[in-house]
Amino acid sequence: MARHVGGGLRVAVVGEPSGWHVSRLLAAIEARGHLAMAVRWSELSAEVRTAPPASLSVDSSLATERFGPPAIEAADVVVVRGMPGGGLEEVIFRMDLLGRLAARGTPVVNSPRGLEIAIDKYLSLARMAAAGLPVPRTVVAQCPATIEAAWKSLGNDCIAKPLFGSRGRGLVRITDHESLAPLLVAATAAEPAGAVAYLQEFVPHNGWDVRILLVGNESFAIRRFAAGNDWRTNVSLGGRPEAFSPPADWVNLARAASQAVETEIAGVDLLPARDGRVMVLEVNAVPGWRGLEAATGTPVADTVVRHLESR
Repeated sequence: MARHVGGGLRVAVVGEPSGWHVSRLLAAIEARGHLAMAVRWSELSAEVRTAPPASLSVDSSLATERFGPPAIEAADVVVVRGMPGGGLEEVIFRMDLLGRLAARGTPVVNSPRGLEIAIDKYLSLARMAAAGLPVPRTVVAQCPATIEAAWKSLGNDCIAKPLFGSRGRGLVRITDHESLAPLLVAATAAEPAGAVAYLQEFVPHNGWDVRILLVGNESFAIRRFAAGNDWRTNVSLGGRPEAFSPPADWVNLARAASQAVETEIAGVDLLPARDGRVMVLEVNAVPGWRGLEAATGTPVADTVVRHLESR
């Protein structure tokens, strides 16, 4: 899908063309005089061939590696908007292709490495902890005995999260053996290979957290209030967003977290705990901003395009 406009950059947006964020980006790209092209993950392809003899003049048709569709091959910059579905083979190929594009010199935002780190909750949290940032105590275990021991070490009250996931999907609070049982059953059924359980301490809070959206040097923020008695604040689960001006040190904390995960556009979730700590929950490398835009009126897509121009 290509929308022809005169001059400017050729920007390929990888994601579902009918999606809200992709549509906003395409419109903002065109409004600033660039060529906007949407590419589905399933449309990505690559061709590898033997390098031509050094004595031959090399043109683009003889390149050792070419990418499809044409919108990807021709792009001056590639923007990732949405994470790929599919099985392990599909995900690895798609990330590898983006990595090869970046190695060739085509800017990919966010970088393939940043995407890989951010989508992996264990790796991203470990990177942030190694950078000295405050994160909730977390245990990742695989067999029934170590999963139960982890739950007990976290005070018999923790949050189970999918290792890969977003928008609050799959989050479960584990407060008793009944809620722990599904994890133990899954791990037992998977033996001897094991089944990963990602367990994180439950941090008492006042029913709200903060999402700081970073786009290059720009930052925007909202406060998200949990719906009813729910402890989850995700807007996708009914959380209520409102405009918020965070303290400067909170913005600096978000920037440090984004740098630890190697992202330049990021949604950083901070949780002010009742005991006075401000903790980094996670960094999203493909952040949504629909709730933020509704609460603040900020045209985020325009800021994203200006950042792409600077790249």
